[in-house]
Amino acid sequence: MRTQKNITKHELIGLPVRIVNARNPANLKISGKITDDTNHTVVIEQGGKEKRVFKKCVELELDLGNEKITVKGSDIEGRPWDRVKKR
Repeated sequence: MRTQKNITKHELIGLPVRIVNARNPANLKISGKITDDTNHTVVIEQGGKEKRVFKKCVELELDLGNEKITVKGSDIEGRPWDRVKKR
C-alpha cells in the first residue's frame, strides 16, 4: 500500500498527478497520469499529449485515491528499480 512514508519506493506509473511547484511556470499547468518514469524525468499524459518534465525542477501532487501526497521531484530522482534500494 502506498503511503506518504513509502511513496518514493513505489511504482509511480499510472498514478494521477498534478505539478504544484516548478522552476518553469509553464509546468504548473500540467496534470494528468504518469506514463513513464526515467532516471531524471517523468512523463505525464495530458489531453492525449505527453509532457516530459525534469524531476529535480518540480513538486508533484500524487493522487492515491484516498489521499493526495506532495513529493519533491528530487526525492524520486533515479531509476525506479534503484529507488527501491535507497534508504
